[in-house]
Amino acid sequence: MSLQRSPLSKDLKRRLDTVLRDIEAELRESTERGEVANYIPPLASIDPAKFGIAVVLPDDTTLLAGDADEKFSVQSISKVFALTLVLGNRGDSIWQRVGREPSGDPFNSSVLLELEKGIPRNPFINAGAIVVADILLGAYQPRETIGEFLRFMRFVTADDDIYIDHHVAQAENDSGFNNAALANLLKANGNLDGAPAHVLGVYHHYCALAMSCRQLARSGLFLTSSGRNPITDTRIVAAQRVRRINALMMTCGHYDGSGDFAFRVGIPAKSGVGGGILAIVPGIASIAVWSPGLNRHGNSLLGTQALEMLCQQMNWSVF
Repeated sequence: MSLQRSPLSKDLKRRLDTVLRDIEAELRESTERGEVANYIPPLASIDPAKFGIAVVLPDDTTLLAGDADEKFSVQSISKVFALTLVLGNRGDSIWQRVGREPSGDPFNSSVLLELEKGIPRNPFINAGAIVVADILLGAYQPRETIGEFLRFMRFVTADDDIYIDHHVAQAENDSGFNNAALANLLKANGNLDGAPAHVLGVYHHYCALAMSCRQLARSGLFLTSSGRNPITDTRIVAAQRVRRINALMMTCGHYDGSGDFAFRVGIPAKSGVGGGILAIVPGIASIAVWSPGLNRHGNSLLGTQALEMLCQQMNWSVF
């Protein structure tokens, strides 16, 4: 394992700052930027030239480049935090309803869900995340559950300037026919307790969370530090559960592109179709990158390139 677990020296921090700026400058000139997620209308209008990256260290050192303070729709990155919240509330009982294996299929596929009798392969594909939303909802009303999730996100970042973009959430409700099909298939197989419309309302709202790279990187710090926010010294989740979350990010965080991402980058990460990626270097750093153009797997094209360049130059890998 090549990770350095001692605090980064001032020289290394200066080098990291230079590396980030060099990456941002190089990728700004890239002519191949991928395609934005045009099936969600508010995301279709995002400028594909946008690019931001933030690295936050456990001592609260924050290094930024590009559009790192511009908010964007985190989309499926929010699944990491929904899973964290459910694990804290319900523990390992959730694994009776959702698996822990890579799917090998696109994130919105229903093929395996039908073949495997309504048990989603993992909590990061859409079907699995809908089950997690159902567990979060429980006996509560959707508004209460959405409020609890938003409070949790403000807690893990120690930042109240985080919100849910209701315009994006409404657009996802209006156009989310595939998610509705998944929810109804889950319901038909006895793996959805709530009404599909209510569960989807919760799911679409937490996907519509709006954050900047700076905020997103701060939100992932507890995943670098055995479940404790090292800045506020508050326990977010048990250390054993953090290891499991990071393992799932590594194996399932980029859908059917997860193996290639692990091969090229080598650290746990979770992508979203808004173009963001949250990446974790255990013991060292939380990283957020945003570039809205996606590759064929639905992951940020330049975001993946940026993380590959960063990890190569800083010699960061869990392998």
